[in-house]
Amino acid sequence: MKLPGRITIALDEGTSGLFQKLKDEMGISQSELMREALKFFGKHKMLFDLCDDMTVYTYSEMLSAGEHIILDINHWMLFMSFMETHPDKEKFWSLHREICRAHAEQFKLRLFNAESILRRGEICNLFNISKTGDKEFNLIFNLDSARQFIRIELEEIFAGMDYVVEIKENFSKLRVKVIDDL
Repeated sequence: MKLPGRITIALDEGTSGLFQKLKDEMGISQSELMREALKFFGKHKMLFDLCDDMTVYTYSEMLSAGEHIILDINHWMLFMSFMETHPDKEKFWSLHREICRAHAEQFKLRLFNAESILRRGEICNLFNISKTGDKEFNLIFNLDSARQFIRIELEEIFAGMDYVVEIKENFSKLRVKVIDDL
């Protein structure tokens, strides 16, 4: 039997503490932890290249509970354009507001601040964010009806969380100024 390869590594204080914590939590040897960590990194390296930690975390959190879906952008545009001309569109917007208020309750329990709510929308590809100040953001859209959908969503969520936020509308963007949140 061939002897396993051996390596020596140096860890800084923070990494050493994390290493010890993981080893203890998992109840495995140092060698087993390093093997598992390397296998995980090798298998999921693409995630580190494509996404930041918050995006991976948000996708995992949203999709694992089964309360969200991934939707093709063409379907999203179809739904939004359909709602613009639908005879019951006011009922749609009313129900949308109810759902947004429920989201506000969930976000309030999780202590999300205004920027984290905006970043969550960006991670979902609902818009792109351009941060223009410490608490000022431009949300850029490619579809007018999506802008209306998000404006209503943000107004209801922020009101339900008792946040003071100013939202101004332009042709292809919303300007959001956070006056008071967490």
